[in-house]
Amino acid sequence: MKTIQPLFKSIACMLGIAVLSATSVHAAEKKDIVDTAVAAGSFKTLAAALGAAGLADTLKGDGPFTVFAPTDEAFAKLPAGTVETLLKPENKDKLVGILTYHVVAGNVEAEAAMKLKEATALNKKTIKLEVKDGALYLNKSKVTTADVKCSNGVIHVIDTVLMPPADK
Repeated sequence: MKTIQPLFKSIACMLGIAVLSATSVHAAEKKDIVDTAVAAGSFKTLAAALGAAGLADTLKGDGPFTVFAPTDEAFAKLPAGTVETLLKPENKDKLVGILTYHVVAGNVEAEAAMKLKEATALNKKTIKLEVKDGALYLNKSKVTTADVKCSNGVIHVIDTVLMPPADK
């Protein structure tokens, strides 16, 4: 594989894990969440966002973390210009709030998540969990690939970016 910047390699692994072979998935268990996402190749936007928010090192840390990773296609569903606006330095706090809404402390595999009604994200906001037709949903986002095991947690790939509820 060609050399990729470490951050982008990690994010692609996390986000593109759905397209990895069984051998690659086994290898993911030896990589941290960021490196796993980057290696996957379908999480370039997430990788860029983690870099802009200064969160890549956190997700490379000991954890464990559970990350609900939106694919590039999920980011493409946002209104035009949203990602570009969020990546600007002056919007770092908002970006951090959105990205930390995709992370839960601990190692929550799909079987356990499917028994929960809600989870508290790192940003202290509540994510609603629901099982519909055998699939796990977080708010309105569907988990498309579950239980991608990493050295410091687990990744669940989602089809829509989670937007945290506004402060009351």
